[in-house]
Amino acid sequence: MMILANIPWLSISIWLPIFAGVALIVWGGARRSAAEMQIIRWLALAAAILGFLVTLPVIGQFVATHHGFQFVEKAAWIDRFAVQYLLGVDGISVWFVPLTALITVFVVVAGWEVIEDRVAQYLGAFLILSGLMVGVFCALDGLLFYFFFEATLIPMYIIIGVWGGPRRVYAAFKFFLYTLLGSLLTLVAIVYLYVQSGSFEVLSWHLLPLTMREQTLIFGAFLIAFAVKVPMWPVHTWLPDAHVEAPTGGSVVLAAIMLKLGAYGFLRFSLPIAPDASQDLAPIMIALSLVAVIYIGLVALVQEDMKKLVAYSSVAHMGFVTLGFFLFSPLGLEGGIVQMISHGFVSGAMFLCIGVLYDRVHSRAISDYGGVVNRMPRFAAFFVLFSMANAGLPATSGFVGEFMVILAAVSEQFWLGLGAATALILGAAYTLWMVKRVIFGEVANERVAQLSDVSAREFWMLMAMALLVLFMGLWPAPFTNLMTTASEDLLRHVSVTKIPQVGAPR
Repeated sequence: MMILANIPWLSISIWLPIFAGVALIVWGGARRSAAEMQIIRWLALAAAILGFLVTLPVIGQFVATHHGFQFVEKAAWIDRFAVQYLLGVDGISVWFVPLTALITVFVVVAGWEVIEDRVAQYLGAFLILSGLMVGVFCALDGLLFYFFFEATLIPMYIIIGVWGGPRRVYAAFKFFLYTLLGSLLTLVAIVYLYVQSGSFEVLSWHLLPLTMREQTLIFGAFLIAFAVKVPMWPVHTWLPDAHVEAPTGGSVVLAAIMLKLGAYGFLRFSLPIAPDASQDLAPIMIALSLVAVIYIGLVALVQEDMKKLVAYSSVAHMGFVTLGFFLFSPLGLEGGIVQMISHGFVSGAMFLCIGVLYDRVHSRAISDYGGVVNRMPRFAAFFVLFSMANAGLPATSGFVGEFMVILAAVSEQFWLGLGAATALILGAAYTLWMVKRVIFGEVANERVAQLSDVSAREFWMLMAMALLVLFMGLWPAPFTNLMTTASEDLLRHVSVTKIPQVGAPR
């Protein structure tokens, strides 16, 4: 056990998929024969599975009652500016490390027979992206966080721009520009915090006695970057375009993991660094969250494209996340984190299902389907289950986080809880509308009549996702137990004012 405890699991979780992805691109770049492409797929799958397995000790050895960060790794990086290679996880971030690696396994499996052009580059890009996203959740140095946070744009931009749909170039540019421009002020805030503290260590920034003016400006700088990434209303418009044009794997990673990077940024930077400004601006954040929950839910009702409908539902569900964070209650904060994890399972599964249909019919239009259950009964069962989870049905993971946030909102104010609860009605409305028109009824056309049910590869992929959705819905305790101590510590820190008294030394 001592040997296992001394292994740098976080570094391995980050760099193993990155190096595997680079090696795959370099070695497989000139491979063209079918046999060589198959070897590349198996190598990518082996790298993805190994990348997931090395994250399991992080969960297995994590001590739920421990205060502070665990698995800390520290090394000098840029001595002149006190930049460190500093990693660690707490109860807030620990679940996102294996979640990211697991989603990468599903992405590799999903593209097994679908991607036939530049296979090595496609799979390598996802492996690199996986390591970079794990780095975001582990980085405790501000500049290191910014490096990982911005570096995730490159592989996703390439994935959308090369393997996307007809308007892939437009969608890729829009995705890249929105997220890059939103992050520029974050870099300014990071540099300012470095000047004030003499360090890029994030935990030292949590202790800075900043004035309300400083906190407000820093909160605003972080807000722009993180709100775009979540995405919050009204800076959400890049997401539907990116989802529609991205290949299935791109949509899965975008919804399951990349949207969580912005929400995680609020917990690691905005709330603990600018606690007083966070509480002062909380009504605005709550209002924006409710707009996302209600208005975007209404927008989802009128969508004719399955991917767009699920993309807009993602914006609405992420509104629950930010709502829970800015209620400043243990139940709301943990509910928001649970919703992030659940959304990773449910939205990923929804996009995988849409990908299964698209691979056969080459259309995402709801009107092109109907009566799918008559030709694909096993697929229909999975699709309905994931749709019910998307609507927040009890006993599925989609219910747990939303219920916790609604309880926290009702405890704060009844009308606030009532506004949040409308998401359950709207979610059921647009999800059931899609299920009815796509899955049930008579066979609508010749293309549906020729459909074949899921293959063994697709069946076990969807079965694994279904088990995760049901497990979390029926027994959420393993997820919430690990985050309780960290969430209480964060709220305790936020509740202590950091505004310096007049004449007090900084």
